[in-house]
Order: sequence, then C-alpha cells, then structure tokens
Amino acid sequence: MFDTHEHLIEESQRVSGALDPRCLPCDDWAYLFRSYAAEDLVVAGLQPAELRKFLGPDLSSEAKYQLIAPYWERIRHTGYAQALRYTFRGLYGEEDLTAESLPRIAEKYHETIQPGFYANILRRANIECCHVNSLQRIFMETEQPELLGQDLSILQFCRCSAADFARVEAETGKRPTTLEEWLEVIDFYFATYGPRAVAVKTQIAYSRALDFAPVAKANASRLFLHQVDKVGAFHPLGPEDLKALQDYLFRYCVGKASECDLSIKLHTGYVAGFGVMQLERIRSNAADLCRLLQDFPDTRFVLMHIGYPYEHEFIALAKHYPNVSIDMCWAWIINPVASVRFLKEFLVSVPSEKIFTFGGDYVSVEPIYGHAYIARRGIAQALSQLVAERWIALEETRDLTERIMRGNALRFFRNGR
Repeated sequence: MFDTHEHLIEESQRVSGALDPRCLPCDDWAYLFRSYAAEDLVVAGLQPAELRKFLGPDLSSEAKYQLIAPYWERIRHTGYAQALRYTFRGLYGEEDLTAESLPRIAEKYHETIQPGFYANILRRANIECCHVNSLQRIFMETEQPELLGQDLSILQFCRCSAADFARVEAETGKRPTTLEEWLEVIDFYFATYGPRAVAVKTQIAYSRALDFAPVAKANASRLFLHQVDKVGAFHPLGPEDLKALQDYLFRYCVGKASECDLSIKLHTGYVAGFGVMQLERIRSNAADLCRLLQDFPDTRFVLMHIGYPYEHEFIALAKHYPNVSIDMCWAWIINPVASVRFLKEFLVSVPSEKIFTFGGDYVSVEPIYGHAYIARRGIAQALSQLVAERWIALEETRDLTERIMRGNALRFFRNGR
C-alpha cells in the first residue's frame, strides 16, 4: 500500500527524544494518543487541562493511565481508538491498553524506538513509502528521502499571519517589506525545493473558506504594504482585506506549482481538535472550490479527507472535473463505516484512477500500523460488497485493488516514490 499523507517528524528526533511542544510533547506511550485519540478523550469527558498533563512530560506512566482509564472505555470503538488498539496488538503484542498491559506497552514503546524503526514499522504495515507534510519546516530536508517523500507547504506563503512571516524569516533570514520581495521568497522555495517535492500542500481551510477569487496584483501590493511596514513590523489586516491578499497569494502559488508540475493537496472537510469546528464553512468547501478548479484546468488538485461529513459532494467534484482527485487519508479513522460507503459509491461513479485510498495523517509513526489495518479491512469490505451486489466482477478486483491502493499514487505524483 502507498501512504499519501503523514506529518511525521524526523526519525532522529524520535530516537534522541528531543522534546518539541507541538510535535513531541512527551516521549512515552501517551505520545501515541496525540493524534487523534486524545481528542476523543476530551469529547468523552476528559478535561482539557488533564489532557495537557497526559500529553506532557511530567506525569508517571501509571498516573497517565489512571487519568484516562475511565474515558478510554468510552472511546474504545471509535476509529481513532481502534487504530491504537490494532497498533498495540500488531507492534507490541498486547490486545488492549489495560492496567495489566500498561507496563509492557510502556516498555515496548521505548524498546521499539531505535535507528531504522520508521522503515521497520512501515514494512510491517506493508507500506512501501509515505508522503510527509512537515509541521516543522516549509520543506523538510529529510534524512530518508526514499522512504519519506516531502510536500512543499504553501500555508506560510498564503495565510499571512505574524507566525508565517516569522517562520520564513527563521528559515531564510529575510523579512520582506513589499509584495515583490514576498513573491521572490515564494519563487526561491519553488526553485530550491520544487524539483524534490512530491506535491504542494496547504491546510488553509482551517482558517478560511476555499473561495479564492482573482485579485489584481496592484491591490495585493497595496494590502501587503498595509500589513508589513517599511521596517518589517506586522499590522493585521481586516477580514476582507486579508481575504483579498490571501486570494492573490494562493493563486500565485497555484501558478508556481503548475510550472513545477506539482499537484495541489488541499485539506477539506472535518478539522482536528475539539470545540472549534465551524460546520457552515466546511459545508461550503466543495462549492467554494469550483471557480478555482475552472480557472486552473491544467492544475491537478487532490482534495483530502473525502470532505467528511459532506463526502457525496466530493464524489460529484471528482466525477465532473478532470483535474480533481480524492485522497481518503485520515477518513478511515474519522468514520470507518462512512469510508466504506464512500469508496463503494466512488468506484461506481468516478474513474478509478482518481482516488488514493490511504494516508495515516499522523505525527507519530506507530499508529500508522493500526490505521493501515482499518483501511485494508474497509477496502476489502467495499470491494466485497460491490462484488456481492454484482456491480463489479470478482475477476476485476485484482487489478482494481492494485490501482487504488498503490498504482494511482505511483503514476500521479511526481517524485512520488
């Protein structure tokens, strides 16, 4: 199976145990909950302050277990928790997380983390390689380029927050004060990393709608000068002006990606976290994208996470637009049953080369094993049901399985392997 979407940090950081508040807040078995079972724990009743303690470095292993034990029982059937249970079983030989198994899981967690453990775990999950969207750098100069193909993130170029300007300055030493200088930074990243990137990725849908309208460069230049003054100080724009500047910069990045023959991976649908999701905006994702898809007919767009919970609209987009493909990354653990249903409906309505069926979407490598187990089970169920219902012939499933689990990704993405 080919894995089209992860957020893995470098293996050397895991081996060294160097903590990072965002990507490695602790180095024990609790880290495996960071994405995404921790969110289900809060929804089940765990207080956010307790979650911070659970994911922090200070509590003992036993104290962490006691903190979450009542809530673990409540979430054990969700996709997030099942991915962990299959991981405990497949990697550590433990059927479940219990007071009895905890010491063994805690010990095996540390025993597993040795040089080469990324490749070992992926091999055990029968995954040949991954695409990684780094949360630590705009483009990660990975130590394992054959195993971990890297996306070029354009979020920092388009979102226009103070943190994005700081990230660019930290990586390049430059603090642009004009739009032209900012475009030169974007050009630098595409020229330097575009030839090695597998795709371009952005999760800007977390902060705004996906209706990117054309904006004149002169207007964008004026807005940039309002946001960043001559000495580089940052001044936030109002909502309408910020949208216009983001629209211009996003479309500029789409143009650069097209020049580099890079597809555009777009987050759509459900959002990570808890207590913050704006469902009205998510409901509009598919409709908001139509103009962009029409204005860039030669650019390949990959719409991620099946747009859940509005997945039927994304089947319609893939069926209608030649430049749209769908990635089922993350979807199998958000809702495994809905994902089976989605794949069935997709395969009888859309050309089968337009789907990628797995991406774990994890920062830690271990839960990929359990997520891959769920995905394989779901793919098997979808195809078996289509055969039983006589929509697909049994003899056609061998080639179809290879195509949707591996072949499509290998053929679609540049530098994909």
